[in-house]
Amino acid sequence: MQPTVLSLATHETLTPLCEMLYLLRPTQNYYGQYSGGINTMSRFQGMSDADKLNDIQILNRALFFENRGVWAYSFAGGKLSTSQVGKTVLELGLQNRADHEKHQDMLRNAISELGGTPVQMEKNYDLSSYINKGQGNVDNDVNIAKLALALEIGAAVGYVSDTTKLKSPYMIELEAGIACIEAIHAARIRAAFNALGIKIPVVPSALISTSDRDTWVIKVDRAA
Repeated sequence: MQPTVLSLATHETLTPLCEMLYLLRPTQNYYGQYSGGINTMSRFQGMSDADKLNDIQILNRALFFENRGVWAYSFAGGKLSTSQVGKTVLELGLQNRADHEKHQDMLRNAISELGGTPVQMEKNYDLSSYINKGQGNVDNDVNIAKLALALEIGAAVGYVSDTTKLKSPYMIELEAGIACIEAIHAARIRAAFNALGIKIPVVPSALISTSDRDTWVIKVDRAA
């Protein structure tokens, strides 16, 4: 599916680095096109078993949230209306979900190459923590978009935090690259609100991190 004008408009507000990473994002997997085909065995030479285990645990946690993201987009997509708003949210959701599916493949490959076992996707996931905080819901099209936004912001913040804990430079690069895509997803959702006539800043802060997470989310009780 080709990017719509919503995503194109968002690019104008993003940093050159994140925009470049988005345009050059992998189409298959991290170890093929993204890495340039470097021999995977040489990536982890010199890493201790403890460091490998550390990275496996962090990557598996990231994979859990990617699995949840793919499930959430599928689950919420079935609850959208056939209105113009619902169709807009669905189209954007399908685009974002496609990236999450690629992230799943990248993380699974990375975990396997490190000698770990990727966590399996579950049948259902609990989103009540977001709903209880008023960061979205599945009761109407607008609130579904707000829930997707909260999940994308959580993913971006999580990946940024992970990069400070990983041991392998290759895994740091991988998660930093994914973090940029998650931030782009969040900005695209905020751009979609503007396209639908709800005027909000597409990029409300010069930083996306735990400290300013609330600046990015849109609460259910807000007009937007």
